Amino acid sequence: MSRLATRLEALRARGRKALVTFITAGDPRRDATVPALHALVRGGADVLELGIPFSDPEAEGPVIQLASERGLAAGMTLRGCLELVEAFRHDDPDTPVILMGYLNSVLAMGCARFATAAAAAGVDGLIMVNLPPEEAQELKAALDSSGISLIFLVSPTTTDTRARMILEHASGFVYYVSLTGITGSGNLDHASAGARLRWLRSLTSLPVMAGFGIKDPETARAMAADADGVVVGSALVATVAAAGAEPETIPARLEAQVGAIRAALDQASP
Repeated sequence: MSRLATRLEALRARGRKALVTFITAGDPRRDATVPALHALVRGGADVLELGIPFSDPEAEGPVIQLASERGLAAGMTLRGCLELVEAFRHDDPDTPVILMGYLNSVLAMGCARFATAAAAAGVDGLIMVNLPPEEAQELKAALDSSGISLIFLVSPTTTDTRARMILEHASGFVYYVSLTGITGSGNLDHASAGARLRWLRSLTSLPVMAGFGIKDPETARAMAADADGVVVGSALVATVAAAGAEPETIPARLEAQVGAIRAALDQASP
């Protein structure tokens, strides 16, 4: 069983909500990323998402767009992301790590080559924002053979028929985009998102995570009531950006921020 499946099954058995955290690789510089990942785990993160910097993101708000720009300016590449995961694995062999980005980077490396390199580095899952299930056969086959989950997204505008189709192809967990908009948006409708989350959970045995618009302990606790866990991204990336010229303060800031969200999720757990 993969690290990701093992971790999520253990959380479910304990009745504990999963906390998935996102930061961008190489932001604000390469040597800041691995200490930040370890700080997220110390704060209570169960699964780590590491963003692959990309020059033309399609779903990201300004906070994560700027983080990608900083990562690219620091020289971060897809190969560099894998090297960071490998470095993280030296001290943490257990916490699942998911790469999140756009298909362009993977195609440039080649699906089979990427899957082999990602598995060797210690990657457990992949989210490709611009890859629909209909076009995912080649990459999914390569990832499956390497034990890496390809995670798909469902949004508020996804039809019921299409959502069912996506669930048939899903692995790892299902990522529910909780609002119509970009990352970091503030127009989160808990009632409608909750209803959709409950419906999705009734159709799959996979955990369903809620992401987008979750920025603090209050929003995390509210969304976790109807989800198996939450994904927090822009709020953490904003904390990294706020460190400015003091990147050495990033780990302590992230650990405290995640710790508060973890405490709120534990209150939401049955």
